Amino acid sequence: MTTQPRPRRAPSGAAVLREDITDSLRAAVFEELAASGYGRLSVEAVARRAGVGKTAVYRRWPSKLELVIDAVSAVAALRIPVPDTGSLLGDVQTLLKILARALRHPLAAQIVPDLLAEAARNPDIARTLEKALRDTQRDITSQVFGRAVERGELPEGAGTDLALDLLTGPLYWRLTVLRAAPTPAYLDELAATIVAALRA
Repeated sequence: MTTQPRPRRAPSGAAVLREDITDSLRAAVFEELAASGYGRLSVEAVARRAGVGKTAVYRRWPSKLELVIDAVSAVAALRIPVPDTGSLLGDVQTLLKILARALRHPLAAQIVPDLLAEAARNPDIARTLEKALRDTQRDITSQVFGRAVERGELPEGAGTDLALDLLTGPLYWRLTVLRAAPTPAYLDELAATIVAALRA
């Protein structure tokens, strides 16, 4: 007679981390970063904003730094859709609108400058921001400009890094430094200028 193996159970006392609480804590991190900045952010404040005890935070992350890095990394993993309008100009216009909307978000407007300043002092945050703000966008621009090369709209070897600088640099300057919202006319003019520069 053959006996069926019993299903394995989780060890007694093992913590089961609820995903909804993890999501609430990540959201609370961004709200606290926007309200207080990284320097004054505390685990207690994040837990209070999420409506849980601070033990729930420490079950997931050993420190404030790990908590912030995880939250930023989770947002970076949420890829924006890659535009495919059929033309380079249309794709660039769409990308600029998406980026402008993201940078104009109240949380992003407060958090990004603060974390960039903190990155100058903290190499772990610097590496995380590099991945979140550059590597993800580089993948998107590589696809957009790769298709443009295939369509014959750009020459072979058109630089992805240069394209990324041209896409993000002016928007970051206008939104974060000048604190001026880009108009649709400005975004269309910027798109046309970027396409002309890349074709030159």
